[in-house]
Amino acid sequence: MLQAASLTCVKGDQVLFDHLDLSIHPGQIYQVSGANGSGKTSLLKILAGLSPPEEGAVFWNGEPIQRHPDKFRSLLAYLGHSIGLKLDLTPAENLEFWSSLYGASRTSSADALIQVGLKDQAHIACRYLSAGQRRRAAIARFQINGALIWILDEPLTALDSSGIQSVCQTIDAHLDRGGLVVLTSHQPITLERHAVVEFEIQGATCPT
Repeated sequence: MLQAASLTCVKGDQVLFDHLDLSIHPGQIYQVSGANGSGKTSLLKILAGLSPPEEGAVFWNGEPIQRHPDKFRSLLAYLGHSIGLKLDLTPAENLEFWSSLYGASRTSSADALIQVGLKDQAHIACRYLSAGQRRRAAIARFQINGALIWILDEPLTALDSSGIQSVCQTIDAHLDRGGLVVLTSHQPITLERHAVVEFEIQGATCPT
């Protein structure tokens, strides 16, 4: 279980959210919503251990994530505004590079690219791909590292309808395997087999 306990986030002199509590179990997907500037991206970074909260803590299976940060990072896949691809490499080459770092995976690079709808673009340098295709390649990487926890900031940005469908199918399959997902999206997330739980940040207070 990924748990946030009494999180408070402050930017400058503004409290974005205060005493926020959240618990996510394997097989669950939570969509964080709220007005622009409400702290959605800040919350994702705190949950991923990339930014410290002003107050409160994040726990994985009851243990603070700061206690064993390397262990937590090995379970985590984070997609932010930077997609983390080498543009001079093809999607297949990027995934092979990441696979060499992560070690053995239940999903091959070829299968991961098929899952996100990039079979025909597997051997085209990423700099020649559209923004949506690059984003799909970045999400394909998550299947290579075997991470249980996916934290995704606007994963559907720049995707067309087929790209959205491919990414949603990939998320569905991850949840089937017992993974968990926290994401933000300005577009609706519709999955075939799992209900998306909306978690709204409302100013300096947040319902659980």
